Amino acid sequence: MNIIVAPDSFKGSLTAAEAADAIIQGVRDVLPDAEIVSIPLADGGEGTVDALVLATRGRIVTKKVTGPMGDETEASFGVLGDDVTGVIEMAAAAGLPLVPPEKRNPLLATTYGVGELMLAALDEGCTRLIVGLGGSATSDGGAGMAQALGVKLLAADGTELKRGAAPLMSLESVDIAKRDPRIANITIYAASDVTNPLCGPQGAAAVYGPQKGASQQMVPMLDNALAKLAAVIEQDLSLSVRDTAGAGAAGGLGAGLVSFCNAQIRSGPNLVLEMLDFEGYLESADIVLTGEGRIDDQLEFGKAISGVALLAGKYGVPVVALTGSLLVEPEKLAERGVEGVVPISTGPVDETELMERAGELLQAATERTMRLLIAGRRLGDGRWPAA
Repeated sequence: MNIIVAPDSFKGSLTAAEAADAIIQGVRDVLPDAEIVSIPLADGGEGTVDALVLATRGRIVTKKVTGPMGDETEASFGVLGDDVTGVIEMAAAAGLPLVPPEKRNPLLATTYGVGELMLAALDEGCTRLIVGLGGSATSDGGAGMAQALGVKLLAADGTELKRGAAPLMSLESVDIAKRDPRIANITIYAASDVTNPLCGPQGAAAVYGPQKGASQQMVPMLDNALAKLAAVIEQDLSLSVRDTAGAGAAGGLGAGLVSFCNAQIRSGPNLVLEMLDFEGYLESADIVLTGEGRIDDQLEFGKAISGVALLAGKYGVPVVALTGSLLVEPEKLAERGVEGVVPISTGPVDETELMERAGELLQAATERTMRLLIAGRRLGDGRWPAA
């Protein structure tokens, strides 16, 4: 029996690799001789570097960079096994967890450290970069990232703007002449699991600003700042990014990467699956076991499980998902190609206990799932082995 084990992380409890290990142990408890391929996943956000470095036998590089509020911080990125692909999670340098709640202010936060990580990856010899968007403390439209790369953001009097979103209200022109010349000769993918535009009611400020510390009064200020950035980009670079799908990801970093680095915005889950050659394992697979900590209506926006089910469907391989929290009707999952979903708890349990025991509960849920699947196959063609 050939089984692909491909979970995302159970956030706050298990990394994707730890979740995969728990599922594999649950399978082994029932089918010790099963052929198992372990492919821990990520959606372009947290865990992307670890998933891709592990799968490709790459390496982790750690550098000191500028944090979101201007303080120095240590941040890591990955160089994949091919030695030419760098993987950066923007949150490593500009993530919300790097800023204490009482200091969060997206008007001041900067993505400068993200640009510094990109330069560090270039110094390592990378000619392709994947920048995972998500978990940001910033709403500067990637302005800080651009400044780190050598782009000049200028006020009317020709002075360079300070870092952060607030100064963008004074932006009158951009000059990319001094941008690091290596940027023009590499491929950059912005990996996102959201499709929000840069501005407007579904934009970066309105949808994500409050969770970064933006008050009700700050949100329109942030939106206006990002609109000003978009207008100047269109004026000086002849690019229209205001309404581009995914431009609003990570506080508008998606727009900044497209504008200043000629990046392509890609679905994070799909890009990760592509990098892991997930489809290549499906031809010989009997079933895919996937999962994540919380399954909700975000599946509609291309989460990892949805991407797994879409590819597996092409090969007629059934997909079963295990989860700590199921907040969507199973029928909707079936419509997305997930044929079965199994909550890991078997009775009432509070969230704290669920998270603390996630590993053992996931293993036990996998064991139950395998026994049910075997029973089902015995009623069918009997191709699967007995426990």
